[in-house]
Amino acid sequence: MRIAVDQARRVWLRAQRLDVAEPFGSGPEATLAATKHLGYVQIDSINVVERAHHHILWSRIPGYDKAHLHRAQTVDKTLFETWTHALSYVPTDDYKYFVPAMRSVRTGPWLSWHKGFTADDVRRAVKRIRDNGPLKVSDIKDDVLIDKDWAWASRKPSKRALEVAFAWGLVTVSERTGIIKTYELPERHFGWAKPRAATAKQIAAYRLDRALRSQGLISLDSACYHEHAAKPAVRALIDERVRRKRLVPVTVEGAEHWATSEALDTAPQPDPGTAHLLSPFDPLVIQRKRLELFFGYRHVFEAYVPKEKRVFGYFALPVLVGDEIVAVIDLKTDRAAGKLLIQQWTWLGGADREPIDAALARFERFQLGG
Repeated sequence: MRIAVDQARRVWLRAQRLDVAEPFGSGPEATLAATKHLGYVQIDSINVVERAHHHILWSRIPGYDKAHLHRAQTVDKTLFETWTHALSYVPTDDYKYFVPAMRSVRTGPWLSWHKGFTADDVRRAVKRIRDNGPLKVSDIKDDVLIDKDWAWASRKPSKRALEVAFAWGLVTVSERTGIIKTYELPERHFGWAKPRAATAKQIAAYRLDRALRSQGLISLDSACYHEHAAKPAVRALIDERVRRKRLVPVTVEGAEHWATSEALDTAPQPDPGTAHLLSPFDPLVIQRKRLELFFGYRHVFEAYVPKEKRVFGYFALPVLVGDEIVAVIDLKTDRAAGKLLIQQWTWLGGADREPIDAALARFERFQLGG
């Protein structure tokens, strides 16, 4: 089946829940509901405007409060941090699907990434938490500092040891205050023995179902984003579901995709009066090739581009109005002055400015608490 790119956009927007005003409600429970639906919410510490994880949730929960995410992670313990394609919040119910990856990195090339300490340092860091309780890196005062071997590294060996222990699943982040993390043993934080690891077949089904739910119309690349090794198992599962008529093969601009018949039938036209200022790390934006195919716009994160070569600006946000990306706005929050600053506004197509101005005002209030 061939479908037009505008229909493909609507299917994706419906799956991302960016086509209606309040898809998950407005209370604390909406944070868990949104994360469950998306599968994960990417974490990023950059705060030129709001940090990515809060921004992504606010885009789908107009009444979102940052305290809701803290509650889900630290009090209700329904979300936890782990690695997807990047560091992300994931529903705790999905923990078992990540246990094999946590185990596999214990034998990976981690020593080449974290020089200056050994596996014994990791074990000592874990023992320190086991003996003394939850721990922030700032609580450790007896480190012998080492030289940095890359720009974002730490001079504290204990910080590197805790990061490796986290990647191995030996500790979890029990609380996050801004970018400050508190580490705890998973069994103490969650109050259970670590779940049994999912099988390879279960993980393939999890990846496929997560993609179908949050993307609506999938390609093999989009379902296995940054997970090249997962592609053979996921492709085999796709083929099986096509044979059983549970998935429909779809071509978009000559590219192979799949969807359920229900997803193709339930993709209404988004409200043209609704605007979203999207984070560069939003699930709709982060897969750059997919974004370009569906929207005709390829996003570049220009914070890493030399100033003289930037086109849209240091921290440019794509602006979605209805089912089109109509502008890119480079924003910066001046927290001292209590203002959201527009550094650069680039139009990509025609649109009414009124819904964009309304979205900018809402975003400013959200960030500054007005």
